[in-house]
Amino acid sequence: MKTKILPINENSIKETVNALKNGGICVYPTETCYGLGCDATNEKAIKKLRKIKKMNDEKKISIIVSSLEMIKKYGRVTKRVEKIVNLFMPAPLTLVIRKKKSIPDILNKDEIAFRIPNNLVALRLVKEFEKPITTTSANITTKPSIYTFDKIRKVFEGKVDIILDGGDLPLEPPSTIVDMTKRKAEIIREGSMKATLILKIK
Repeated sequence: MKTKILPINENSIKETVNALKNGGICVYPTETCYGLGCDATNEKAIKKLRKIKKMNDEKKISIIVSSLEMIKKYGRVTKRVEKIVNLFMPAPLTLVIRKKKSIPDILNKDEIAFRIPNNLVALRLVKEFEKPITTTSANITTKPSIYTFDKIRKVFEGKVDIILDGGDLPLEPPSTIVDMTKRKAEIIREGSMKATLILKIK
């Protein structure tokens, strides 16, 4: 596969969105590490992404959305989740909620983990695409997350359609993940955002 290495500008965003619409896979910068993206509603694209990342079918894949309105089309948003989104997002915060049938089971079977990204490139991509995009870390499963562009190119050139060159990213912790599907919210992963802030919201 011929991988396009693109600088980040208006044209490359449009080209990446077109690739996603055609079932393509891209690597893009986020507020944490580089992310591996495809159309989160496209089963074939998700299968391809899992193969590239060497990820089994049971491993859950998170998504990015552009707004509260977007996630409501794909997940069951409670009043508490809505309040958290309005208070904190965009942020390196991922919330787990029950999914709707518009998200295929190959992504996640019962739940969906989403965030509104606090990164202009990632946010612009998902706004232009107008549908959720996967945001699993751009690495091979069991290997560390990747923050440098040279390493991204080494690992993914020839395997994905497009790599957006965001340069070397700051070594930020991964997003905080909070499961909102239970009566009592549960911290799945403590990341760069204090999960206690989320647990206080009723």
